[in-house]
Amino acid sequence: MVVFIQPYWIGDSVNTPQSGYFGLFYYCIGNPITSELVCKGSVLDFSSIPSGAFKTAMFFVGTSMLLNVGTMVSFSLFFFCSAAGVYKICAWMQTSSAVLLVMGCMIYPDGWDSPEVKRMCGERTSKYTLGNCTVRWAYILAIICILDALMLALVAFTLGNRQDNLLPDEFEVETGEGKTNSFNNSRFKKLNPEAVPTTVKNHAGHPTNTENDH
Repeated sequence: MVVFIQPYWIGDSVNTPQSGYFGLFYYCIGNPITSELVCKGSVLDFSSIPSGAFKTAMFFVGTSMLLNVGTMVSFSLFFFCSAAGVYKICAWMQTSSAVLLVMGCMIYPDGWDSPEVKRMCGERTSKYTLGNCTVRWAYILAIICILDALMLALVAFTLGNRQDNLLPDEFEVETGEGKTNSFNNSRFKKLNPEAVPTTVKNHAGHPTNTENDH
């Protein structure tokens, strides 16, 4: 969320004609007479965003942030769904978030040739060439967030597959009345997502303890 809000993706340096900084939608440029920063841009006013590339990057990064929020909200699904399913949902959401963030970071420099950016960074500024300006911490943090999302997706996929493999494909469950019932693992998970821990016998006849997916 910080990456989306903060206007410190690119900024001035000692060699820039004007002071200032740019974010995805909000930017400030110094007044050449008073040296005061004049700020513009709003996420609700597309016409105030200085470049079409900035608008597109804002959309991708914003959607990526919403997916991150959705991942946290998905934790509530542990009360209603199997753990393996929830882990995989979160994994795909994090993967999608990383892809969208990559697209946003790649598209953003395409807007560096806008008149406002050139006014701050100099005439040598063009698409994917920053001129006298420098990359600021929010852009770097966005790149770090890509790696973080990919790592979280990998962990979630691993946990989801581990949950799928906790029980053998076929097993027998001993009930409290001394009866033994045979089950197929995948069918048992679908029909009994809230099953309590029981004593299970595998094909070798050795008892093993199984735990709820949660």
